[in-house]
Amino acid sequence: MAGQPAVPPPAATAGSGQYAQELSRSLTLRGNVLITLSSVTPASSVFIIIPSVLAAVGGASFLAFVAAAVVGVFMAFCYAELSSAFPIAGGEYSFAARVLGKGTGFALFLMNALSLILIIGVIALGTGQYLAAAVSGTNSKWVGVGVIAVCAVLAVLNIRTNAWITGTFLVLEMAALVVLTLLGVIHATRSPAVLFQPQTVGGGGVLIGVSLGAVAVQTATAIFAYNGYGAAVYFSEETRNASRGIARAIMWSLAITVAAELIPTTAVILGSPSLAKLIGNPAPMQYFVTALGGSTLNTIVSLAIAVAIINAVVAITLQAGRTLYGSARDRAYPDPVSKLFGYVHPRFQTPLPATLFVGAAAAVVAAIVPIGSLITATGATLVALYLIVALSAIVGRRNGTTAHTRYRMPLWPLAPVAVILTLGYITYQLWLGNPWQVIIAAGALAVGYLYYYAYLHARRADRWTMPAAPRDEHDSQEAGGILAGPALEINPPGTHESAH
Repeated sequence: MAGQPAVPPPAATAGSGQYAQELSRSLTLRGNVLITLSSVTPASSVFIIIPSVLAAVGGASFLAFVAAAVVGVFMAFCYAELSSAFPIAGGEYSFAARVLGKGTGFALFLMNALSLILIIGVIALGTGQYLAAAVSGTNSKWVGVGVIAVCAVLAVLNIRTNAWITGTFLVLEMAALVVLTLLGVIHATRSPAVLFQPQTVGGGGVLIGVSLGAVAVQTATAIFAYNGYGAAVYFSEETRNASRGIARAIMWSLAITVAAELIPTTAVILGSPSLAKLIGNPAPMQYFVTALGGSTLNTIVSLAIAVAIINAVVAITLQAGRTLYGSARDRAYPDPVSKLFGYVHPRFQTPLPATLFVGAAAAVVAAIVPIGSLITATGATLVALYLIVALSAIVGRRNGTTAHTRYRMPLWPLAPVAVILTLGYITYQLWLGNPWQVIIAAGALAVGYLYYYAYLHARRADRWTMPAAPRDEHDSQEAGGILAGPALEINPPGTHESAH
């Protein structure tokens, strides 16, 4: 550093205070939504995450997911406004750094990057459980590691190719959810009152009541199950008309996610042959499908879920690779490291080293850390992320940093205030249930602040400078409402659009 200007990485800014357009801006809004939904992976949530909610509160899982959907709508409003203001591949840290301060931005980046890597491990380790329905003796850990490795290679391909891959897989996982819904609706005999009765399985397999506080704790898990609709912003530098249309992508992704998770879950609760056996079974969805549809159908559905998990790993690897790329482009590290992770492959126009590194890190985590520990480590990071995003929405309005956004949330300031109050209560319940979840999230943020003030703050003249979003040559139309604008569409890789 002494007396010499630092050498910028390949992702240098173009012109005055603006990022260069290095990623391939070839996605339509539909392509963005397909990848975003694959990141949410509704089927994986239903088969892997929702069972833990069922085990804790039984039929009142419905309440937890309805409450989480309300939080999701308010959260989506915050994401939409901030994403429209800052359509930048770094995602949430780009909001926080520009609105709340650069130190908070880096702290959020570090916590979120760690969380994304751990989430890839959690989802991939669930693959073996469902492949075991078709292939006996499957080792879930090593299958998960293999899935991560394959998905990391797929994730370095062109973004439109990945939109087609994830879109195709998404059809298969949605079909599995349709099967669950139809089985539940056809065999529904249970009163809807069970949806409002928090229960779990006690001694001897008997259902016993639990408190509404348990439902509040499980709402945090339900929020995690819906999570991912905000990932649309990670692909905004590859999406045409992003500043105008990214809000639409976020709102559509949330609406489809809620329907795809809440409807099948409700149908399963109402149509299960035995609620006690459903709640007490370690694989309740497999029990449900086998009991009502037979072992062959369960095998087919299990394979579809394995595909859904693979799809999610691809999508989240894309997301995590872009946030690491964004931090390198913002020169968060010594120049050799920033240059490596800021490199964009000239043919694929994707951040190849950053994506492969994320895959390698997730594979190592999946190989050595038990899935229970991974879930604990990610338990409160999402709550912290949402709290910071909601706070950014409030502060951005007050200090004018989001004044240029093309989307304004309705009922201001209800959404961010409601999110902060709700998540504050959930944080309290998490602390009572397992304080380590809160401690891990707070610790990751603290390490991020320490790194920023120990390394970046002294070099703030040319590092972590937060330029404007890249110029979007397609962004020529005025902002409209959430559903305004051209229809969502996606073209196969290699096709040519008249607007291009």
